[in-house]
Amino acid sequence: MNRTIVRRLSANAFSLRVPRKVFSSKAAFSSIPACPSHEHEEKPSLINDVQQYDVAIVGGGMVGMALACSLASMPLTNQLSVAIIDSNPALQSKLLIKKEDPPDPRVSTVTPATISLFKDVGAWEYVLQHRHAFFETMQVWDYTGLGYTRYDARHINKEALGCVVENKVLHHALLSCIQNTELQKTIYPSKLTSMAIHPTSSSTRVNSTSSTMALHDRRNLAKLELSDGSSLYAKLVVGSDGGKSHVRELAGFKTTGWSYPQNAIICTVEHTVENNCAWQRFLPAGPVALLPIGDNYSNIVWTMSPKEASERNSMNEDDFVKALNFALDYGYGPHPKSSLLGDGNMFSWLRADATSSAKESFEVPPKVVKLASARMVFPLSLKHANDYASKRVALIGDAAHTVHPLAGQGVNLGFGDAFALSRVIAEGIAVGTDIGEVSLLKKYEAERKPANIMMMAVLDGFQKAYSIDFGPLNILRAAAFNGVHYISPLKKSIISYASGEQKLPLFS
Repeated sequence: MNRTIVRRLSANAFSLRVPRKVFSSKAAFSSIPACPSHEHEEKPSLINDVQQYDVAIVGGGMVGMALACSLASMPLTNQLSVAIIDSNPALQSKLLIKKEDPPDPRVSTVTPATISLFKDVGAWEYVLQHRHAFFETMQVWDYTGLGYTRYDARHINKEALGCVVENKVLHHALLSCIQNTELQKTIYPSKLTSMAIHPTSSSTRVNSTSSTMALHDRRNLAKLELSDGSSLYAKLVVGSDGGKSHVRELAGFKTTGWSYPQNAIICTVEHTVENNCAWQRFLPAGPVALLPIGDNYSNIVWTMSPKEASERNSMNEDDFVKALNFALDYGYGPHPKSSLLGDGNMFSWLRADATSSAKESFEVPPKVVKLASARMVFPLSLKHANDYASKRVALIGDAAHTVHPLAGQGVNLGFGDAFALSRVIAEGIAVGTDIGEVSLLKKYEAERKPANIMMMAVLDGFQKAYSIDFGPLNILRAAAFNGVHYISPLKKSIISYASGEQKLPLFS
């Protein structure tokens, strides 16, 4: 366990402001209304001609929309008025998801725990209407050829280890779900420019109908100023605006983190056969992952040094495909042929199904025949907010934490934040607590922060362990792979943890 990072992290109803228009679905594609129906909406309250909301969500991406969707699904929160502030055109115009198009390279691997949450709020049925790929098995191996392990959903009595879905499909599903609720919601296609938790009376206009109570309420709300000149008040501001969160900056939250000496290349590739397994090989410069996305397509996440990433990104397609197949096959080292631990009999006393793991032999990933999308390159880093909550402000998703992508856990942590915060808001409403009260919001932080720190520490530990090419360390890594492969209780625990089902027993 990487104790250093644990210590360091621990210390520290749509109404768009554009003309309303409704679009219909077509057989070949799905559409998202630029301006969904207002028929179930009620006008937010006004304070001195400035609109007031219960919740203002800054950032209408997947995690922000998951929060709105969760609020809309619960009886205690579905009457809240919600403002969603985001200039992303996906929230303002018709989005087409054409079935015949190849998958977008920006995908997420959603865990069984996340799938369960999506089902609870009614969003998963919309995901299933589009391309997605469940996978039952995953193979992880080391470039040295000294060790590997295979995970199977059967080990935890599940039908799948996860499901790979395009980000735009997840976003569309959440938008579609919210569209069919009675949540009072308004989208502001703008950007947040300033935020004040206690606006001064001189900064706002008081008209003849204002009351003393209105003035008092106004001074106890957050005031948000937007780039289009408009402003609004909110009892609670939720920052779901990504790793460079403006809400986090304006609220004064400090962060701990560092940049990795790595970049990741992502793209969509095509095979001659359908890929039904998730593959990950650890190479000297970083892991390469091949994830199924359906219809003979896979998604690539290839981590390497920035210099190498620049060179690979500038290669012609044929050379890049050749280099990719080399990295997924015999490149850098041989296939694992046998365990350093023999047939695993030394661990037989630890496992009831002694033969099942032994029979899970190493397999070679399907060959990539061509690229199906452009290549995209992005830098990797770790960042964690020392606090997730303060008076009238809470952070969720990448605004609170960013992690290394090697296990595809980033968006799942964000979804966990969103659903946890919505439950805490509901608990506050149930007992009559102000939903922006810091004591209530700290309950959300207390639930999510330890879980996020633990996952970040595990991923950072993996990154550091596989960034060193050193003989004795290679042997230890291979022994760890083989130990996981043959010790069934350990394998089940790791699968359950990665699936979001439970904590690692060592730290629970």
